[in-house]
Amino acid sequence: MAHLSVQNISKSYDRHQVLQNINFDVPEQSIYGLLGPNGAGKTTLIRIINMINIADEGEILLDGNRINISDIAQIGYLPEERGLYKKMKVGEQALYLAQLKGLSSKDARKKLKFWFDKFEIGSWWDRKVEELSKGMQQKIQFIVTVLHEPRLLIFDEPFSGFDPINVNLLKDEILNLRNQGATIIFSTHNMASVEELCDQMALINKGKSILSGSIHEIKHQFKEHVFELGYQSAVSLNLNSEHYSILGETEFCGVRYAKVKILNQQVVPNDLLKDVISHVEVVSFREILPSLNDIFIQEVNKNH
Repeated sequence: MAHLSVQNISKSYDRHQVLQNINFDVPEQSIYGLLGPNGAGKTTLIRIINMINIADEGEILLDGNRINISDIAQIGYLPEERGLYKKMKVGEQALYLAQLKGLSSKDARKKLKFWFDKFEIGSWWDRKVEELSKGMQQKIQFIVTVLHEPRLLIFDEPFSGFDPINVNLLKDEILNLRNQGATIIFSTHNMASVEELCDQMALINKGKSILSGSIHEIKHQFKEHVFELGYQSAVSLNLNSEHYSILGETEFCGVRYAKVKILNQQVVPNDLLKDVISHVEVVSFREILPSLNDIFIQEVNKNH
């Protein structure tokens, strides 16, 4: 079931088309990647979902009903451009933002203590925001984004400015939030994080949706019939050049690894194994699927 449905969304500014007929469904309790190069229209779309901007055409559905202003309380939005009041104390500001989300002072303090302890930042409570590093400030904003336990979370470049340890910390929390029932839209330029976290994705370029679906299906859609063979032999592979192309070979710890592309559509992976197994001892065999980074570059350049 789709928790959020984006239907035929279009938006223009001063006769410039920013979004054109964008359509995709975000399944309930999933992590959905919203991808695209700079200027693709991702932030505009996110602002429309949050009812900060109004679409010229189309509609946003939440649980099958057109989204309205009362639904915003069920959305947590962490924008790419962060904004905290530099002169305020961390605890004071976190309480203020939590109460804007509808929490009572008592509940806000209780939940903030839980998250501050979890992130080991309790000692920051009485420090001014301007004393904190960018990464520390982003931890505070992440906390106040999720504090009211919204059903829909939208993270726009949530790992920007974080070191690898804190990136892993946030990844774990995002997965925990999903497992606890939240639906998450995740916008980033880091394709490795998308492959690691997301179930499905949509790729937007120049205001148009050019690719959408499950990560697994998309990677198989763009596969190039390339396989890696690990084998033990004193000599390199010798294969029929009409059926195969050897793209490269390496050796590691006495095992040779050959990257082989099947050229003939009538040849299946089992045929490749049969052709080599009588000549060498095969120790590993796997299909090499394109990375999302490669697919991203290919599709954006094709629609340039």
